[in-house]
Amino acid sequence: MRRLGLRTRVSAAFAIGALLLSACVTLVSYELTRRTLFSERERTSVRTAYFDAAVVDAGLQASDPDVLEVLRSLDTGADRYVLLQRDGRWFSRTADPDATVAVSPALQAMARGGEAGAQRVSRAGEPALVVAVPLSSSAVFYEVVSLRELDRTLQLLALVLTAVAIMVAGGGAAVGWYVTRHALHPLTAVADAARTIADGDLDARLDPETEPDLAQLSESFNHMADQLTRRMERDRRFAADVSHELRSPLQTLSAAISVVDRRRDGLDPKAATAFGLITDEVARFQALVEDLLELARADRPANRAPTDIPALVTRVCRTRGLTADVLRVEGDLPVVWQVDSRRVEQALGNLIDNATRYGGGVEAVRIGRVEGQRAFLEVDDSGPGITEEDRDVIFDRFVRGRAANARGGTDGTGLGLSIVAQHAAAHQGSVDVRNRPGGGARFRIELAGCLP
Repeated sequence: MRRLGLRTRVSAAFAIGALLLSACVTLVSYELTRRTLFSERERTSVRTAYFDAAVVDAGLQASDPDVLEVLRSLDTGADRYVLLQRDGRWFSRTADPDATVAVSPALQAMARGGEAGAQRVSRAGEPALVVAVPLSSSAVFYEVVSLRELDRTLQLLALVLTAVAIMVAGGGAAVGWYVTRHALHPLTAVADAARTIADGDLDARLDPETEPDLAQLSESFNHMADQLTRRMERDRRFAADVSHELRSPLQTLSAAISVVDRRRDGLDPKAATAFGLITDEVARFQALVEDLLELARADRPANRAPTDIPALVTRVCRTRGLTADVLRVEGDLPVVWQVDSRRVEQALGNLIDNATRYGGGVEAVRIGRVEGQRAFLEVDDSGPGITEEDRDVIFDRFVRGRAANARGGTDGTGLGLSIVAQHAAAHQGSVDVRNRPGGGARFRIELAGCLP
């Protein structure tokens, strides 16, 4: 399973931390508020019950009192319900047969013992508070206070606190995303610089003063880039020097071979066959040296100049025996491009040669616009196509595709497609290959900054 990115993990940690903190604050706040409200309501209800009990007790002191009239004289409102237990009988303001259900046996026993008390109960599915006040040894006054409004208030409070906790968690995630975005910005700069170097711009460096906390990282990166640049320059000079030194003996050897070639008719068949092999290998060796020299020069910036691309493509096709009708121009495309004509001509020529040798021949050569100032050149062949395994390595140096190996060809150097990739990179572009519809391979070069 793919691991989540650092920014996502930090944002999630901020969100979880904010959620836990807000949940704790919410629970504590809710519990304290609930206790405070219930305590205050109980104190108020008990005081009111004692006041009402005093009124009822005074009314019962009269001779032959009307108990129901005494109870109806109380102003109880809609949230209070009064009961009187006298001489074993229950009296209430209304004829509610279930009124006494709210008074638990335990509370009744405590009140008959002469002790006042209060108890929270559930009446008709709603919370209520029952207050018992003994009036005499044979009479107990009960007042049932509805806590419905208080319960609704607490439910609303819980909903509000939950919404606040969720918003705080979302705010924590946003803060985490913002913090990581700015915290990772220097690392993004490092990644961009590394990508720029990988694309061929070896002058890319980081400024240690931009982010003092990452100054050591910037200095280490710059040192690594300097070492890489020096090593690549040494390798380039070494390849160029070796290739240059090889050219002189190769030219001498080629001249000697040409002299012997003019007298080949006088050689016996075995000697002629051996001489032919030597001639082919020397030619291949010369091609390899030329490609190595080209690779050594490929790291230099492209020398862009206005170039008639259709004319260039037509010329490359003609020199390789292709007719002009293989060229396809897609869309409304400017004729003149700002490119290094030598590099583009060699890159296109290498793709055409590759298609001719290993791809069964060229099907089409296309030019067109990608977007903005980016343009492309494509070469289609009619060969077996390129496998997924070969697509990842076919543009590396000294790599030859399976199609070339299957044909048993030995005239290739394994550097042609690598040179194409180098020339594309010099134009801040890229090269890739895919299998085209209908069979065969499609090599595509994209060049940046070449269109007006």
